[in-house]
Amino acid sequence: MRIDILTLFPEMCNTVMNESIIGRAQKSGKVEIVCTNIRDFAGNKHNKVDDMPYGGGMGMVMAAQPIYDCFKNIYAPNEPKPHLVYLSPKGAKFTQQKAVELSKLDRLVLLCGHYEGVDQRVLDEIVDEEISIGDYVLTGGELPALVVADAVCRMLPGVLSDDLCFTDESHFNGLLEYPQYTRPAVWNEKPVPSILLSGDHKKIEEWRKCKSILTTIDKRPDMLSQSDIDEKDKKLLEKYKDLI
Repeated sequence: MRIDILTLFPEMCNTVMNESIIGRAQKSGKVEIVCTNIRDFAGNKHNKVDDMPYGGGMGMVMAAQPIYDCFKNIYAPNEPKPHLVYLSPKGAKFTQQKAVELSKLDRLVLLCGHYEGVDQRVLDEIVDEEISIGDYVLTGGELPALVVADAVCRMLPGVLSDDLCFTDESHFNGLLEYPQYTRPAVWNEKPVPSILLSGDHKKIEEWRKCKSILTTIDKRPDMLSQSDIDEKDKKLLEKYKDLI
């Protein structure tokens, strides 16, 4: 898969994407991430990519032409148009399910806005969908683009050591993840739950499912309507009620 990030700050994006798991995934050829500077397509000697908004108002708006030219530059005329996502607080909220969906694409382009936004005409012309990472406003689209890119890359084959690294975690199956513990077995007089030390993998799996359900009920009850809880899970909760 190739992910393109169209931005005014390519160094910022490269710094993050070249580190840790995603950096290793690039080096091993699991994913290619290319950051392109929109300012290189400004078409003026000052590399100016913004202007005052029509109708008045505060701030500046990113002009249509530099963004359009930048996008057209990253793929050949005979190639299919890549799927383009604009990171915007007006977009649909980003979810784990959307990350899985985007990870199935061969090519993904993430457009980072800045200032007071982007000329609507270029969005109408080339953008396939708008995505928001939450109900708040940031100074630019770079951080949201990095969040989306990271979440998508984790879903690609071979990026994580095992599929369980993501199928067993929060949000993948509509529930939050169960609590995790590591050595020592007792810390600050607080012991690890004894069932995790039992060596009984079936009971551990059942206990973890129960804790996952209860954690979701406690912290994100709004997620329950989209989870896969069934009668079998309800019986598990009853079975382990004295241990959780």
